Amino acid sequence: MREKVSIITVCYNAEQDLKKTIESVRNQTYKNIDYVIVDGASKDGSVEVIKQNNDVVSRWISEKDGGLYYAMNKGLDLACGDYVLFLNAGDVFFEPATLEKMLACSQTAQDIYYGDTMILSSDGVALGRRRLALPKRLTAKSFRWGMTVCHQSVLIKKELCSKYDTAYRITADYDWVLSAIEKADESKICNTGLFVSKFQQGGISSKNIRKANMERFVIMKKHYGLIPTVWFNVLMLFRLAYTYLKFGRI
Repeated sequence: MREKVSIITVCYNAEQDLKKTIESVRNQTYKNIDYVIVDGASKDGSVEVIKQNNDVVSRWISEKDGGLYYAMNKGLDLACGDYVLFLNAGDVFFEPATLEKMLACSQTAQDIYYGDTMILSSDGVALGRRRLALPKRLTAKSFRWGMTVCHQSVLIKKELCSKYDTAYRITADYDWVLSAIEKADESKICNTGLFVSKFQQGGISSKNIRKANMERFVIMKKHYGLIPTVWFNVLMLFRLAYTYLKFGRI
C-alpha cells in the first residue's frame, strides 16, 4: 500500500495564491494525498476557492486563529496521512511528478525525505535556489548554519511531527523541522536530490529580520547550547555580509 501524504495549506486573504497552490496539488501524479486547508476566516474569495475545489480538498476549516503557527497546528490536528508536508498559499510543487519522485527515492520507507527549493520573484520569475546550501546528508548539526532545508521541501513522517511552538512568532518552522530531525533515525533521512517546491521571496522572516534572528538564537541555544550558538551566529554574520556583497541580496 502506498503511503498517504498529508499536504497542509494555511491561508488568509490569499485568494489568487491559494488557486496556484491547489492547482499544484491537483496536478500531482501521486494520488494518495490527504489535502487539508486551514483558512483564517478570510474576507476575500478564499473560501469560495476552497469550495470550488472540493474534489481535491479532503478537509478544511475557516475560522479566526492566533496567527500562522496556530493555523499550522490546526492543520496537523486534521491531517491523517503517514507523512506531512506544508505547502502554504502561494507555494507550489516544483513539478507534477514531485511527490512520486520523492517517495521513489528509496525502496524502504524513510523517516524524512528532503530536497531543494526554488525562489521566485513577485512576478513568478525563477531566481535560483535558496542562499543556504542543501546539505548532502541532513542531520541536526546541519541547522547550526540556519534553516538549510525549508518546510516546503521536507516530507516528514507524521509520528515525528510535534506541534509548532507558538511562543515563536516568526521562526517556529526552524524549531519544528529541527525537532523532527532530532527524533528521526539518521539512516532514514533521504536526500532526494530533487527540487521539491517553489516559493516567492519576501516571507515573514525576511520582513522581520532582526526579530527572526533573535528567535533563531533562542532556538539554537535550546538545541545546541550557548557557546556553539554564539560561535555559529558570528560565522553566519560573516557569511551574510559576503553573500550580500557578491549577490546583492541576503
